[in-house]
Amino acid sequence: MSVGLPVGIFFGSLVLVESGSWAAAAVVLLVLTPFYGIRTARRMSRAWPGAKDLTPADRAAVVRATRRGEGIDDARLAPAVIDYSTGLRRAAERDRLIPWVILLVTVLAVALALYDTFRGSTGEAWASWLLVALCLAELTWWPRKQARIMAGAQRAERPARHALHG
Repeated sequence: MSVGLPVGIFFGSLVLVESGSWAAAAVVLLVLTPFYGIRTARRMSRAWPGAKDLTPADRAAVVRATRRGEGIDDARLAPAVIDYSTGLRRAAERDRLIPWVILLVTVLAVALALYDTFRGSTGEAWASWLLVALCLAELTWWPRKQARIMAGAQRAERPARHALHG
């Protein structure tokens, strides 16, 4: 719910702005929220299967330390840091084609936005240009963010391995 609901609300709002239909926005909200939430939960459980064995507080501590590149205070969580770091690397490898897909979507979104600007309603044009802006942000922001996360995971893994092996 913490991931699916914001996605459903956001895209439902886009549909509302573009179409003016509350019914269509509600359908998008009701379909995307569980779909995206379940997809994200399944993806994370495959990338980091050991997370299910941790308490929510321990999971949060591991994620925070690993993404920030810090050592973990609790030595018993060292294997979880290594496991999570490995999961992040696997997920990054699986997602290496995503930037190309986003680039294609961006090109198509620009074409649609231009069409909507000259032929569509004001709401359609706004929604289309917002999608272009989001795609451009994804193309520029995410690679830098991912590089920082991966560097942090590598830094956090060293002290975790040291704590694990003495």
